[in-house]
Amino acid sequence: MNAPSYALVTGASKGLGKFFARALAARKQSLVLVARGQAKLAALAAALRAAHAIQVEPLAFDLTAPAAGQRLAAELRARELRIDLLINNAGFGLRGEFWKLSLAEQLNMIQLHNAAAVELTYELLPAMIEAQTGGIINVSSMAGFQPVPYAALYSATKSFLTTFSMALREELRPVGVKVVTVCPGRLRADPDESQAGRQKVPGGEQGHAEVVAETLRKFDAGGGLVIPGRRNRWMNFGQRLLPPNAVPKIVAKKSKP
Repeated sequence: MNAPSYALVTGASKGLGKFFARALAARKQSLVLVARGQAKLAALAAALRAAHAIQVEPLAFDLTAPAAGQRLAAELRARELRIDLLINNAGFGLRGEFWKLSLAEQLNMIQLHNAAAVELTYELLPAMIEAQTGGIINVSSMAGFQPVPYAALYSATKSFLTTFSMALREELRPVGVKVVTVCPGRLRADPDESQAGRQKVPGGEQGHAEVVAETLRKFDAGGGLVIPGRRNRWMNFGQRLLPPNAVPKIVAKKSKP
């Protein structure tokens, strides 16, 4: 009997990560769930095992640490966990004037949104290419389509992730590995979580479950870019018609703390 293949979800204990885990569990997909919080992660894993009779491996891991993605990949190999779907979802936001925010926290954001995602992709991709199957879902943001004053580094990291992900899709298209880039706007409140420090991003609100469902449909269809919500799609189109210097001025009025 062949060993099961797993979907790896980072930032799995809350938000979109938790909803991705639930949706994939409903498909009987074995899971590796990664987050920093051991208690929430263990509780989610136990609930998904009980509800869907699947294998779930919770791994408490801090992806803001240098080279964390490489160390996580080494741990997966040591446990002989074969990953054929990588969901780079872990992230957080910071609001305020760039020079007043903690430099350490902002460097953690770059490590988490960009370096860890690149490291995990680089480490896990060769096996997918060899098998000519599987894929990657990168959770970016509407904020990645324009500069966002008072969330300058957040929007910059999401812009990096969006362009990296979309370019990677074209490189991998001939070898059968799918890549989805999903760029949500502001998400409706998750009733399970505190709303303190929610990141303001352009666009209308969507529900977590709806964003996940649309993303998985795009993955099933072969991959590509997902901008959930008609309002967000129109916003993305409309801003491209404006002079580049006008966009940050408009966004600043809405995003200023």
